[in-house]
Amino acid sequence: MPAVPPKSWPVPGQTDPSTLRNFCIIAHIDHGKSTLADRMLQLTGVVDARAARAQYLDRMDIERERGITIKSQAVRMPWGVEDGNDEGAEAGTYVLNMIDTPGHVDFTYEVSRSLEACETAVLLVDAAQGIEAQTLANLYLAMGADLHIIPVLNKIDLPSANPDKYAAELAGLVGCEPEDVLRVSAKTGFGVEALLNEIVKQTPPPVGAADKPARALIFDSVYDTYRGVITYVRVIDGSLNHRDRIKMMSTGATHEMLEVGVISPEQVKAGELGVGEVGYLITGVKDVRQSRVGDTVTTQHNGATEMLGGYKHPNPMVYAGLYPIDGDRFGDLREALEKLQLNDAALTYEPETSGALGFGFRIGFLGLLHMEITRDRLEREFDLDLISTAPNVVYDVLMEDGSEVVVTNPSEFPEGKIDEVREPVVKATILSPSDHIGVIMELCQAKRGTLEGMDYLSEDRVEMRYTLPMGEIVFDFFDQLKSKTKGYASLDYQRSGEQAADLVKVDILLQGEPVDAFSAIVHRDGAYSYGVMMAGKLKDLIPRQQFEVPIQAAIGARVIARENIRAIRKDVLAKCYGGDISRKRKLLEKQKEGKKRMKMVGRVEVPQEAFVAALSNAPAPEKTKK
Repeated sequence: MPAVPPKSWPVPGQTDPSTLRNFCIIAHIDHGKSTLADRMLQLTGVVDARAARAQYLDRMDIERERGITIKSQAVRMPWGVEDGNDEGAEAGTYVLNMIDTPGHVDFTYEVSRSLEACETAVLLVDAAQGIEAQTLANLYLAMGADLHIIPVLNKIDLPSANPDKYAAELAGLVGCEPEDVLRVSAKTGFGVEALLNEIVKQTPPPVGAADKPARALIFDSVYDTYRGVITYVRVIDGSLNHRDRIKMMSTGATHEMLEVGVISPEQVKAGELGVGEVGYLITGVKDVRQSRVGDTVTTQHNGATEMLGGYKHPNPMVYAGLYPIDGDRFGDLREALEKLQLNDAALTYEPETSGALGFGFRIGFLGLLHMEITRDRLEREFDLDLISTAPNVVYDVLMEDGSEVVVTNPSEFPEGKIDEVREPVVKATILSPSDHIGVIMELCQAKRGTLEGMDYLSEDRVEMRYTLPMGEIVFDFFDQLKSKTKGYASLDYQRSGEQAADLVKVDILLQGEPVDAFSAIVHRDGAYSYGVMMAGKLKDLIPRQQFEVPIQAAIGARVIARENIRAIRKDVLAKCYGGDISRKRKLLEKQKEGKKRMKMVGRVEVPQEAFVAALSNAPAPEKTKK
């Protein structure tokens, strides 16, 4: 096996750039990126059989539980190419810097940052499923970054695999011959050794000047409680040495480097990082704002004067409010968001106040999965209990007096005379077997979509392009698409401007008082169904009060739906007509504990559980009969 013995591993900082190969693995969800990375780690010898586990580079519990990659991970691997190999790669010891990337559309920004640290992208396609929407999206990203593409078919060991058919499809897409498409099985390890040799042969070595002032691009950062900010960089020019004083070029902040090293696959200290190398820096800085993704690192003395290109910052697609259930933990939530933003540069947030939920943050996400993962990470990693409001997109409201209002929260929707409401739209690409064209068209039409074009990739696979309102697809569009096509369709989308639409704000009133947390901006045609749904949910969730409570859904002053919660006349001390005072006290204390979990909205007590359940997509629970 061509794994390199540990004693002859190339030393970071002293590695000849001509022996460096930087590449990433890109693919659609669940096409085998992490499994292929596992096989490469084992074949190159950086992970032995005892330490090996599935999804080795997926470090977070949430990644392992869901079986998806959320964060890109870089790892340095040595690879020895022997004389007389069939692939034609020159014999010698090479250093492979591999980045395993996410596949879900919500984490495309992670992929785009990883591409900047590489020269080659391994495009992986499932030999049983073929090219899917995110395959195309990631391929176009790699081509836009001017990367060399190595097409690979994975899972050829599956009984349902059809490698010849999909090799022809992939060859037509990339612009090569079908026989040039490599065939591997990441699960069994078949063909992975040949793939590593092809990466050595086809990947151009990094280009950079060792004698120029140091310049390194920050492509990721994480926060460690004990060591502060750990910054991941790709060195473009010069070298970064241990104990150098470094300068962040966008902020001008200077720090002393306490540690520099590489990830192989755990952190390994080194004396320096040279041209083309990928590694990490630790400066002991605790302020997370001083290590921004896309910034250029140089040395304080004789440093570079020109910054590297950096990254185009992504625009949030979906907004939602996050509030701590315990209002005293607002400061903890702010600190947690600062640390999480370091690790997730696509996250944006600003403080906001809700009459019902108190102090919290309005947070911008790249999609619903991104929102779900962020909330999960905040609760797990920072021990917070959170309520999230219903997600919504950003609207531009043009008033009759010529003014313009940007609405990121339904409570900001203006009350006056409105001339036009403009909503964001996306260009969506749907790939599916041709049997499901009818149900996809029906679904997209129900979501106010416009068909832009349709192409057959092969006899039985079709690519459909739609323009869809973003507000219609952020909730359950993907789930419905999967269920209607038996799981075969795949979706990719990107923002593409705005369009005018007949949108209204639906308020939910309790006892005549609007509850801002339940307000929503919907199309006029869907306003009635939203009002009926929310009123029905809240009727089942809010406990009966001492007085009758009307629940109303209204557009402005016009009520469009109503439910009533019947009154209850119960006194907890009614049965205590005498006896020991401690019995009364016990009943009163029990009542007091229950009230702690209540939110006062006007004169109606709304339990926290009602907010959580009403703002989730789950149906309301049935009431238990007493």
